[in-house]
Amino acid sequence: MTTNLETATLANGCFWCTEAIFQRLKGVESVVSGYTGGDIKNPTYSEVSSGSTGHAEAIEITFNPDIISFQEILDVFFSTHDPTTLNRQGYDVGTQYRSAIFYHSETQKEVAEKFIKALTDAKVFDKKIVTQIVPFKEFYRAESYHQNYYNNNKTQGYCRAVINPKLEKFIKKYKDKLKKDQ
Repeated sequence: MTTNLETATLANGCFWCTEAIFQRLKGVESVVSGYTGGDIKNPTYSEVSSGSTGHAEAIEITFNPDIISFQEILDVFFSTHDPTTLNRQGYDVGTQYRSAIFYHSETQKEVAEKFIKALTDAKVFDKKIVTQIVPFKEFYRAESYHQNYYNNNKTQGYCRAVINPKLEKFIKKYKDKLKKDQ
């Protein structure tokens, strides 16, 4: 096992959806669902869902930069959610569903800023990108039933109606970057 692992912490809507996507990428060692960006210590799902904690539903990705770069992680991040909607992804509304990159180093911050500038310059989106780029502070692991949610609940209504279509689109676009068992 390599010791050259890095961490990316991203928020882009429901963590069930984003976890399911990033788990499938080559070079991603683990994906943990949780909360970050607020001031409340050890928040619960019901507290974060209330929108009053300042936390966002987020994922913490441990990845091997020799296989997948932070820039490639950002490419998937920006192509699998709408970074132009403030505090909203689909039917999920509130600050807990904001688009944010919680950078772990100055290099990650610079890569994120350049990536957003390139998307803006290329007019990839019709509206302004509202994704926050903020320093990482602390990540709180979500309750155990949120971990690996899609893989454990594929027949659940939300998974079938929301996650499946997202995954199908993702798999079609990134088939060359998927783990072999996907």
